[in-house]
Amino acid sequence: MTRVFTVFQASPEDGDAIGEIHAESWKAAYGSFFAPEFFTEALRRRRNRWPGVLAEDEGTAMLAALDGRRLAFSYFGSSPARPETAEIFGFYGHPDGWGTGVANALMAASLHRIREQGFGRVHLWTLRDTPQSRRFYAKSGFVESGAVRGHDFGDGNPIEQVEYELIFH
Repeated sequence: MTRVFTVFQASPEDGDAIGEIHAESWKAAYGSFFAPEFFTEALRRRRNRWPGVLAEDEGTAMLAALDGRRLAFSYFGSSPARPETAEIFGFYGHPDGWGTGVANALMAASLHRIREQGFGRVHLWTLRDTPQSRRFYAKSGFVESGAVRGHDFGDGNPIEQVEYELIFH
């Protein structure tokens, strides 16, 4: 059976699908980082925020589907810290899509779109203690910049993130 990957720009109507991907990805990857009561609320916020974010139209959101099922999304735009650089603000895959190649298809399309938007480089932040995401970004051509920061997701307990960057040649 041939698997069919499709990648397309998301619209506000895709907000619920993106929210589902975001929440399920967080549930699988980040549960151990947070207290249960905070985590439950964090999942609810991630599940429900995307229709509003997409309606604001401030960044670019892309969705990737495998055989018609939406399983991964990216959200990117101009970096607030470095406007000449793009930043991937979010890149998440539903656990049902892990290992299928859908994230690879999404990353390739996202980087293509970032280049089309005129950026010569892109960066992102990921949690230091998430080896799966760090391997994926390295496999996708990103390198660690050496920058590290503590990021507070709203519970008052900063978690260390590392920065990855990619320069287009």
